[in-house]
Amino acid sequence: MKINNLSFKYEKNGDQILNNFQLEVNKQETICFVGPSGSGKSTVLRLIAGLEVPLSGEIFIAGRTVVNDQVFIPPEKRKVGMVFQDYALFPHLNVAENISFGLGKISKIDKSRKVNEMLDLINLNGFANRYPHQLSGGQQQRIALARTLAPNPRLLLLDEPFSNLDESLRDEIRKELKNIIKQIGITTILVSHDQADADFMADRKIFIYS
Repeated sequence: MKINNLSFKYEKNGDQILNNFQLEVNKQETICFVGPSGSGKSTVLRLIAGLEVPLSGEIFIAGRTVVNDQVFIPPEKRKVGMVFQDYALFPHLNVAENISFGLGKISKIDKSRKVNEMLDLINLNGFANRYPHQLSGGQQQRIALARTLAPNPRLLLLDEPFSNLDESLRDEIRKELKNIIKQIGITTILVSHDQADADFMADRKIFIYS
């Protein structure tokens, strides 16, 4: 994954949040953006995912141009998975339905197989029929991760993945998440304001300041 000269601001007359930002991430590497609130960490994730449009610059994912001055590949075609800070699970869908939501037009048998594979990966077998309100914060995060990984993305983006967890759970969930990332070998970018998260999770830290 590579970013060249990325610039962005939210409003025409607002302050520029990113100015000629550069980044290169190796295959299967985990990096962490560290910095204060408002420095642009989550904005970079949103630009990579295609949820925002840059003023200028280029983004390449697995060697493919997803945005430049002439090209804009929509989010659903970028093969990027993003877990949001609030997990964004659908409250009216059970765990199996949440995980299978982004799988598209495949057979029920294949969907069921993928759901079981994901539940096994995150160690939540037997939870398929539960609803989000019946899950702990750590379990909700793992379901959000499973839903994101089910379509086999090339790149995983995690926006403050531990910020909604009790302090007592953070170490446990960090270990579980790191093991899952390494097990599947997916290139990962995460955002955190907590140095401890970066120290534990990342192969490399990128400091971003406003």
